[in-house]
Amino acid sequence: MRYSDDIIEEVRMKNDIVDVVSQYVKLNRRGNTYFGLCPFHNEKTPSFSVTPSKQMYYCFGCGAGGNVYNFVMEYENYTFGEALQHLADRAGVQLPKIEYSREAKEKAEKRATLLEINKLAASYFYYQLRRENGSQAYAYLINRGVSEDTIKKFGLGYSDKYSDDLYKFLKSKNYSDDLLRESGLFNVDERHGMYDKFWNRVIFPIMDVNNRVIGFGGRVMGDGKPKYLNSPETKIFDKSRNLYGLNIARTTRKNYLILCEGYMDVISMHQAGFTNAVASLGTALTSGHASLLKRYTQEVLLLYDSDDAGVRAALRAIPILREAGITSRVVSLKPHKDPDEFIKALGGEEFEKRLERAMDSFMFRIHMAQKEFTMEEPQGQNRFFERCAQMLLELSDELERNLYIEAIVKDYRGYGISVEDLRKRVNTLALKGTPAEQRVQPKTTGAQPKKRDSASEKAQKLMLTWLVTYPGIFDTVVRYIQPSDFVVPLYRQVAEMLYQQHEDGDVNPARLMNAFIDSEEQREVSSLFNATIHLETPEEQNRAFSDAVLRIRDESLKEKNKTLDPADMKGLQELVKAKKDLEDLRRKRQQLHISFE
Repeated sequence: MRYSDDIIEEVRMKNDIVDVVSQYVKLNRRGNTYFGLCPFHNEKTPSFSVTPSKQMYYCFGCGAGGNVYNFVMEYENYTFGEALQHLADRAGVQLPKIEYSREAKEKAEKRATLLEINKLAASYFYYQLRRENGSQAYAYLINRGVSEDTIKKFGLGYSDKYSDDLYKFLKSKNYSDDLLRESGLFNVDERHGMYDKFWNRVIFPIMDVNNRVIGFGGRVMGDGKPKYLNSPETKIFDKSRNLYGLNIARTTRKNYLILCEGYMDVISMHQAGFTNAVASLGTALTSGHASLLKRYTQEVLLLYDSDDAGVRAALRAIPILREAGITSRVVSLKPHKDPDEFIKALGGEEFEKRLERAMDSFMFRIHMAQKEFTMEEPQGQNRFFERCAQMLLELSDELERNLYIEAIVKDYRGYGISVEDLRKRVNTLALKGTPAEQRVQPKTTGAQPKKRDSASEKAQKLMLTWLVTYPGIFDTVVRYIQPSDFVVPLYRQVAEMLYQQHEDGDVNPARLMNAFIDSEEQREVSSLFNATIHLETPEEQNRAFSDAVLRIRDESLKEKNKTLDPADMKGLQELVKAKKDLEDLRRKRQQLHISFE
């Protein structure tokens, strides 16, 4: 069940967008608009704008935009319901109780209770680390160079040697065995009954992006097996859709995230100041991980161990990231095995240099492929360049492919290969046909080059921007254009809502956006209200306005012509008349006067 539109609008109106955004971004006023550095991508020149009159934000750099709800959803990674509750609390608005179905209510209550159990368990482990029984684990962390501040920041803890310690503690809080079993914190068998899953281990609480404890990792003290143990998947913990450290890394000002292997890698990097490090939770990188990363960055540095297993992990991760629309580079830590070892040996400054020298992931694949061939022999060289050509054919963009051809030739010119030689090999393979399953075709995502608006789309966007920025022009516009004239479905939907608001006497774009609770939809709708064109004189304004009106009408008639049933004589007559009216309007375009005042 959804809250009423009136409640949603009341909460929005009581949270001025400038005040809310100012809590996260330093804003400076320029005329009627505020500008700052965009929190959703890395930039040096402010392109992030907040417009009080529209109660909307928009970034001219990355396209992020929306009303105050969308800002909180994007920044805090909240659902719409969570953003509504957050803003209601901020404004002191009491949200009405929502009556859920019995099934939905039970599901929500169980999830909340499991989160509560995990939070209590994390507190208990944290407390145990500081007791005498936890001295070995505490010494282990200190000897690994983990500071007291870092222990607190990550909530590190210890599970005692007794295998029913946590169970007794949580039972004292009156939780049922059924719920404790579902928490993933306990094992059950006929001989022992229910007993702690984690015992005699350093504990690493795993948090989701909203800082809620959803699971645990444990590193054994001594020689027990397995060395590392993770919570099983539960109703609140999905290993393939969560990353260790992302709750902190998501707010980094860096324009990339670092993906490494384990808990200690993340912890040591954060302690050294590299707070954009994350790690997968005992599993290989999945498409779910890639989708999660995509929310926060366009680029990932892969920083796996420098052994063969680490190289294989990087090679598996590269195509998964590419398919999600994420650029990747690979960091070499040789001769050191992992980030923790490297930072202890050489320090943060040298580590930063290694990050800066990270290798392009495609070229990393090329260099790894080279190791499979005997490059001292002509036959080995020929097979290697054949492999290069196959890999180049995976790239669907011709410019990208040509750039990599030049990069490969630059690295391997000593073998007598030229740009023309390699390009011919690629073309020969292409003519033969490459099996479809060998080609990597990235999905269309936000990271792909944005499709340029057609002249028709630009005209429709400009008209919608003018209508919300200068509502006084509505009376002129409605004489020539109706919502049905906007041929892009989303634009038509927005136009219908704006025209209805005009009829009701209140053009309010921020309220209109309440209807779009999906972040991507809000981003797209926001772009409709922030189209720009440089106009200085009244003559330029009139010219731009008349061009937009004529183009919108023209595209509308073309669309109607495509869909008209040839047997619809009345519709055909109306279309002929509309075309004649448009021609008359073209001849009298000077009548299309407008004033953006």
